Amino acid sequence: MIRTVRPLLSALALVLTLPASADIARLPTASPVPGGVALVPVPTSQASLKGRPVMVVSAKGTRYAEHAPWLAVVGIDLSTEPGTLALNAGTQTISFEVKDKQYREQRLTIKNKRHVNPEKRDMERIGRERKEMLTALGNWRDDNAPVTRFELPARGPFSSPFGLKRFFNDQPRAPHSGLDIAAPKGAPITAPAPGVVTAAGDYFFNGRNVVLDHGHGLVTMYSHLDRIDVSVGDRVKTGDSLGTIGNSGRVTGPHLHWTVSLNNVRVDPMLFIDPPAK
Repeated sequence: MIRTVRPLLSALALVLTLPASADIARLPTASPVPGGVALVPVPTSQASLKGRPVMVVSAKGTRYAEHAPWLAVVGIDLSTEPGTLALNAGTQTISFEVKDKQYREQRLTIKNKRHVNPEKRDMERIGRERKEMLTALGNWRDDNAPVTRFELPARGPFSSPFGLKRFFNDQPRAPHSGLDIAAPKGAPITAPAPGVVTAAGDYFFNGRNVVLDHGHGLVTMYSHLDRIDVSVGDRVKTGDSLGTIGNSGRVTGPHLHWTVSLNNVRVDPMLFIDPPAK
């Protein structure tokens, strides 16, 4: 349901309850839950959430078009409590509801104890790398058309879904912020959409890692690679090689950890994949 603090366009609340259809197939799947994506009709081409800009696309050709000219594509942080969030769009404040979602638990045994309880000598490196990753994941550029759907970056079973409540060696850790795709070491990883490489290197937890900026607050990250085939500043097209599957960093075996960040919050990558790929 949509509520407006100031009057908005008529029937806005009703239109948000309509099911997805073929006319919006290229948008992410609407899932207004923690770690999900909300599609919110707005009257302007710019909008923000908690002071951060959010992606806004044309509503033309969608079921929303007769009610609003624009559509905000909003990432919802995993830590968000069910309730109301408010978007700022021009002179209007537009509220939308976040529903509850419960994620399963996952317990893993990590052989490298430093990857569970880092030593003092590791902490400076971890802090530096965390700052670099947060900067890359929170980047904003709008010199390109918005990207709203992805191809899969690797082929293999989905071994760990997004949002799992994780325990390493029975110790609670942050929820799983990406999608794990299991594949043999050396299997290819390709760009799921056009973008610019904004980080590439070897990190304490992520191992060999690449960050790809798709513009308008949509950023993807590829972790635990065996080989990296790109450099910072490279512009890649859909299908270009990013590297190969590996088991570097904190892992239990070869796989790709694929992160999708939207307006600087981590969201479920499955919402950006065409249904046949699921």
